[in-house]
Amino acid sequence: MQKPPQPSDGNGVMSDTMEVSDEVDHEHDPRHPEGPVSRLGASRAFAVMLVLTGAAGLLAAWVITLDKFKLLEDPSFTPGCSLNPVVSCGSVMKSDQAAAFGFPNPMLGLATYSVVICVGMTLLAGARMPRWYWLTFNFGTLFGVGFVTWLQYQSLYNINALCLWCCLAWVGTIIMFWYVTAHNVRHGYLPAPRWARGFFGEFPWVLPVLHLGIIGLLILLRWWDFWTS
Repeated sequence: MQKPPQPSDGNGVMSDTMEVSDEVDHEHDPRHPEGPVSRLGASRAFAVMLVLTGAAGLLAAWVITLDKFKLLEDPSFTPGCSLNPVVSCGSVMKSDQAAAFGFPNPMLGLATYSVVICVGMTLLAGARMPRWYWLTFNFGTLFGVGFVTWLQYQSLYNINALCLWCCLAWVGTIIMFWYVTAHNVRHGYLPAPRWARGFFGEFPWVLPVLHLGIIGLLILLRWWDFWTS
């Protein structure tokens, strides 16, 4: 015996099909902020950038931490990156600024850069995060870039020395901050005028390059006599 036909909606479309369609449309309807559309993923290139910059910062923090332990054991220890009076990691490690929160700064880096790597890996796996997550992550990178800016000022004008591993951490932090900010502005998670959204969408590399260029120029000018002698 043939099964009786399913009731239709009058347009020849089965009610079961309509129920599924309605469910799918509701799930992806931007009018429902609780749906998946309110969660934002990222491109593979963006995720890889987070993994690489986080790994660079983690490597720098790890090496500095090891050298700090050696320096505590033997005050006469000279780190391998102490190359001359300007590039002198030992001078930076012995300064008060190297323990801004009462413990060695690289220990903070071991934790925070590991988080960045984890975020990048979850995005590579296809994770989609809600708005609050992206804003919290952006605030974390803002704190990071603010902290390294303070460290840059201290290195150039108070400690009067540079640490190469610190510089690597600076570069990674600056790049991740600007790209996370661009990501949030581009997708409307951070309020911005249309021209800013377009700028960050087309030229996300401009501000990090400009930022790093200014720091490089300040370093060049600060020790101009040394570099040119």
